[in-house]
Amino acid sequence: MFGLGMGEIILILVLALLFIGPKKIPELARSLGKGIREFQNAKDELMQEINRPDNPGTKDEVTPLIAEANKKPGEEGTNDSEKNTES
Repeated sequence: MFGLGMGEIILILVLALLFIGPKKIPELARSLGKGIREFQNAKDELMQEINRPDNPGTKDEVTPLIAEANKKPGEEGTNDSEKNTES
């Protein structure tokens, strides 16, 4: 889980218990769960909007942007602006 071993997870939990307190941990976990759920719902709504059949142009416009955002730092690639300046 995130490259952490069992010992590190236990240490983090013990530190959280000491600094935050046993009464606040469930409240924080609940609010974190709600935040993650809201983020997932927003993502699902956006994906439905993009993939809607009566809106075919949006998917074609967004797909290159998603590919660009998913590129790793330092990864080579050409985009439209680089192609236009080279000619």
